[in-house]
Amino acid sequence: RPPTKGEMREMRNLAAEALQRLLLDQIRVGMTRNAVQARKFSEMLEEAIRRYQNRSIEAAQVILELIDLAREMREADQRGEKMGLSQDELAFYDALAENQSAVDVLGDAQLAVIATELVITVRRNTSIDWTIKESVKARLRVLVRRALRKYGYPPDLQESAVQTVLMQAELLSLEVAA
Repeated sequence: RPPTKGEMREMRNLAAEALQRLLLDQIRVGMTRNAVQARKFSEMLEEAIRRYQNRSIEAAQVILELIDLAREMREADQRGEKMGLSQDELAFYDALAENQSAVDVLGDAQLAVIATELVITVRRNTSIDWTIKESVKARLRVLVRRALRKYGYPPDLQESAVQTVLMQAELLSLEVAA
């Protein structure tokens, strides 16, 4: 016998939930190296699920949106290769590119150069417990600001970029320590 409408709806709901869990796990595991991308994809996932739970969209539509999100996540992973950046460098690039005026003024190539320098700077100036030591954090903050000024990073959102870069540096140092 063919499934009833209720059974079909239940299967779509289960498929949507399974896809949601799969994407959430992928965001948690696969995006631990890139704070900006993890935040972006988490927000996109939450928005799609919120609209589904509010009955703004049907199960079939949320499944399509979640599949599109998975495709975007896969493309984001491959972006670094296309730009000639390692995963760590891409994560710092994303931290810098959050400021659209920086992208407009400096362009992708210059931001990639800054990201590469920041990865080197962070690796040289962090230790396992650097997030606890305020003096080390302060020194790294100064080095990040200096690198941003050196390459002409727009000052309008420079402080925000420093904070995002430091958050990314913590993720990088956790990975190196592990």
